[in-house]
Order: sequence, then C-alpha cells, then structure tokens
Amino acid sequence: MTEKAANQPNPVVKYFREVRGELKKVTWPTPRESRRLTAIVVAVTTLFAIFLWFWDVVFSRMIHTLIDWLAA
Repeated sequence: MTEKAANQPNPVVKYFREVRGELKKVTWPTPRESRRLTAIVVAVTTLFAIFLWFWDVVFSRMIHTLIDWLAA
C-alpha cells in the first residue's frame, strides 16, 4: 500500500498540472478584441446605471409627492 501511495503525485501538484493543461486549450482574445469587449461592457454598464438612476429618481419623487399629499 505504501508503494502505491509513493507513486501517486501530490494532489496539489496534480491540480496545477491539470490547470496548466486546460489553460493551454483556451483560445485567448487578441488585444484588439479585449479592448472592444471591455468598451462594450463599460458602455452597457453605464447605460444600465443611468437607466436605474432615472427610475430611482422618478419613484423617489412619486413617493415624496404621495407623502406630502397624505400629510397635508
């Protein structure tokens, strides 16, 4: 039983070897593709943030108007 355990690679070393093997299979984007995709992500995130901000302002004003109307 000790012979079999001695022949087994260290699990951590085995893990990193497998990770390195998988990373070699990855198709990495070119720098141009990376910049383009990053710009798309930033643009969509900004537009969505503006969209959420707009509706937050609209609903906040509606609630404040309702509270003022009920308090009067």
